[in-house]
Amino acid sequence: MKRTIHDKKMGVFTVKPILRIMGAVLLSLLVGCAPVLIGTGATGAYKVSTDERTAGGIVDDAALSTEVKARLIDEPAVRARNIDVDVLEGIVTLTGMVETQEEATRAFQTAAAVPGVRSVKNDLQIGSRTAGQVIDDTILGNRIKAKLISEPGVRSLNIDVDVYGGVVSLSGIVAGADLKRKIIDIARETPGTRRVIDNIIVKAP
Repeated sequence: MKRTIHDKKMGVFTVKPILRIMGAVLLSLLVGCAPVLIGTGATGAYKVSTDERTAGGIVDDAALSTEVKARLIDEPAVRARNIDVDVLEGIVTLTGMVETQEEATRAFQTAAAVPGVRSVKNDLQIGSRTAGQVIDDTILGNRIKAKLISEPGVRSLNIDVDVYGGVVSLSGIVAGADLKRKIIDIARETPGTRRVIDNIIVKAP
């Protein structure tokens, strides 16, 4: 389904171009005055002043993430609230927990069909979480984020941390392989982590 906004005077507009325009205006007003934060996931944000992507690339990824989420919400076979969407340089990563393999496959297909998506990595798990497990995952995610914030040389705002069932997914762009290993080690060594999924991209500044 194509998502549109209707206006009696000005006609019909697609969502994505409007988001891109809003993002560009925001960046033009704020870049150079203070670090700009643009969220690209349920719990993550990326800082324009330290991210290895261009400002335009960050806006494109943020708009693409919003469009993918909107398509998932519109898909009856998918419970979008259980899925986190991260986008880096047009590459979409889906994390979360869904009830069936069919739902995971449909989520993948829906994301892959969005114009502008280069590829989709499906890290969705099959199963469910109790209320206690949700709390445990939230606590674990916060502990990892706190360690990243306190770690010298790690730009923590560039790293998105998602936790489902003790499985930690890391997304972001860093400037070197050593830094990537350090971030993964921090997550892996945090008590409660069962497994770490590495979606970190190494890109020289």
